[in-house]
Amino acid sequence: MSGIRTEKLTKMFGTLAAVDDLTFDFADGKVTCLLGPSGCGKTTLLRMIAGLETPTGGRVFFGDREVTDLSPRDRNIGMVFQYPVVYRGMTVEENVAAPLKAARIDRPTIAARTEEVLSLLELRGRRDVPVESLSSVERQKVAVAREVARKPSIILFDEPMTNVDSASKLAFKRSFKILTQEINQTIVYVTHDQTEAMTLADRIALMEEGRIAQYNDPRTLYNEPEDTFAGWFLGNPGMTFLPARVERNGQAFSALLRDVNMRLPITGGVEEGQKVTVGIRPEKIGIFSAARDGSVRVGLRRSSVTTGGQLLLELDANGFRFKAKIGPELRGTVQGDSVWVGIDSRDARIFNEDGALIRQIATTA
Repeated sequence: MSGIRTEKLTKMFGTLAAVDDLTFDFADGKVTCLLGPSGCGKTTLLRMIAGLETPTGGRVFFGDREVTDLSPRDRNIGMVFQYPVVYRGMTVEENVAAPLKAARIDRPTIAARTEEVLSLLELRGRRDVPVESLSSVERQKVAVAREVARKPSIILFDEPMTNVDSASKLAFKRSFKILTQEINQTIVYVTHDQTEAMTLADRIALMEEGRIAQYNDPRTLYNEPEDTFAGWFLGNPGMTFLPARVERNGQAFSALLRDVNMRLPITGGVEEGQKVTVGIRPEKIGIFSAARDGSVRVGLRRSSVTTGGQLLLELDANGFRFKAKIGPELRGTVQGDSVWVGIDSRDARIFNEDGALIRQIATTA
């Protein structure tokens, strides 16, 4: 296995920096998902790691070995693309074994490796089936199995589920997760789908405009966004952002949420009168049918049922619209044209005018 390191890696297309002076370490033996919106540079970065794209500047290392000027063939990588690459006219087992035979690996080793990956990817019962007869998800599993069986130092995945039908994605994710836990391989996986990233990754590198905005395990990235971009991009919907102004009473600071007429205690790192943004996940906003301490009344514009049976609410506070989400067990609290809203300061995050996290809201509600 090898970790991946980039040093000041840059790729320019004219005046556009697709990857911008990126120095970064990908964890050895972990699955790192490159996640971000279209055009953020994630595929360009993957292609430079693979040797399919020449950097404008900077260097790429696999472990202590510089590979910047090496061809893809000489980097000892495996790569799985959006469309499954399979060898037609061969069975599943023959597809997996083909590159091992080409490398003149001994027959017992070929048999052992093939058996292992077919088992991990739930393909043993399909080993003698011609690849032309397989479904799209099965063909993609064959492509994955072939690369894993080769045991390269690094495996790169370029949005491999893009062309897998939605009904099959869950099974593919389950097989992929089992596989990666067993092989303990350094993997970089590109996706724009946050559900894939949150499910499959050991670490997520969230990209924005050619840079890595935040790098954490999925839970930390979701719960502790370091800027408003991370808060907005992750979640369905993303964070609710409420404009606020810092007030001071003696040594204590609070954020006045002017649109919802609510105050939240905050700790230092702010100044009196400073404009800030309070971010909170929609599912952390308390929704009540009657007034409670610290709650305020807001208008209910509409509600809709989401995947999983949760209820997504669109709320209105003096013309300012924001969203909240509640579980199915709380649907009875949503009646009429208004509800009461409460925010626990422990669940909120505060950002400065540039969108950067200042620090967590005080630990007391």
